[in-house]
Amino acid sequence: MVEVLSQEEIEALLTAMGREPDDAPATGAPAEAPAPKPGSSTPRGPRAPARAFTPPVVDAATAVRAPVAYQLYDFRRPDKFSKDQMRTLQMVHETFARMYASSLSGYLRSSVHLELLSVEQIPYDEFIRSLADNPLIAVFSMPPLTGQSLMEADINIFFSMMDRLLGGPGQATARRADLTEIEKTLATQIVRRGLNELRNAWESIAAVEPTLDGVETSAQFVQIVPPNDTVVLLLFQVKVGDVLGTMTLCLPYVSLKSISSKLSAQRWFASTGKKAGDGGHARQLTRLIQTTQVPCVARLGTANITVEDLLRLAPGDTILTSTPYGGDIDILVGRSVKFRAQAGTRRRKMVVRIQNVVETAPEDEDPLAAWRGP
Repeated sequence: MVEVLSQEEIEALLTAMGREPDDAPATGAPAEAPAPKPGSSTPRGPRAPARAFTPPVVDAATAVRAPVAYQLYDFRRPDKFSKDQMRTLQMVHETFARMYASSLSGYLRSSVHLELLSVEQIPYDEFIRSLADNPLIAVFSMPPLTGQSLMEADINIFFSMMDRLLGGPGQATARRADLTEIEKTLATQIVRRGLNELRNAWESIAAVEPTLDGVETSAQFVQIVPPNDTVVLLLFQVKVGDVLGTMTLCLPYVSLKSISSKLSAQRWFASTGKKAGDGGHARQLTRLIQTTQVPCVARLGTANITVEDLLRLAPGDTILTSTPYGGDIDILVGRSVKFRAQAGTRRRKMVVRIQNVVETAPEDEDPLAAWRGP
């Protein structure tokens, strides 16, 4: 026969389950019946004696629940890229930072430091709201990838670079809401150098051709994706001389979606290792060396004169040099004599004709060796 628990037994059971293991009554101790509530009626008729209730034994090891491992997730900001893909993007743009800093240092004739600070994925609307009052925004595309991307920087950084390009010390001027035509042209050249280095940094992932589409100074005129779309935001710290600022790259998810399978650290390491070992890297170095400009000077001759004679020189005076009439002259590439040539004229212009190649000799390494003597 099925036994039905009374109300008192049910309440005693619930009370025992809510207690700590140390506070639970000893096994076999009878549970005290609760006192009747005031105003309650006592049931008539004989009642069976209350049975002794034995609460279940609770193990201390099982009483404390194990912590559940979980991670907060915001469905309004879904993560489109995995941690491995974000790590690959970080490594690619660390390479971009080094290459862009080196390119700007040579272009500005000044020390430029560029460091990647963070990589995160946020909604596009949040990125736009985080921009400064007067940013300089470059809109560019990366064919064959679809869509457009952004390069944004503090306008004072660009003013410092422009000041150096125009011969100044590199000081940042007061902020303005617009740029002159000359300033916009200089800013375009600076941005295009960055896009060229971005193409080189992305070679291990995909062959892209970044193209500048325009330069804006107001964020309200730039809407490349819907506000809720996810973008990858790469934050850089830029230091030009004594001027410090930030630069950001905004890459929409819709543009990178087609190559998301290639954004793996293992594949990136494999491609960079292969690039260093195959002939493609050597061909690229060869192309860069072949297009490098070096000074080439034709040295017509040398002569030893005193300072007094040098001060008395006037138009029409003749200086006797060590090269005889019709003799070969030296052609210097950099600081080394590389060729022997004959001087002459062609179409009323002075020219030289290469006669032979000179093997590098220790005395020819210094163009002033003739004056230094033994």
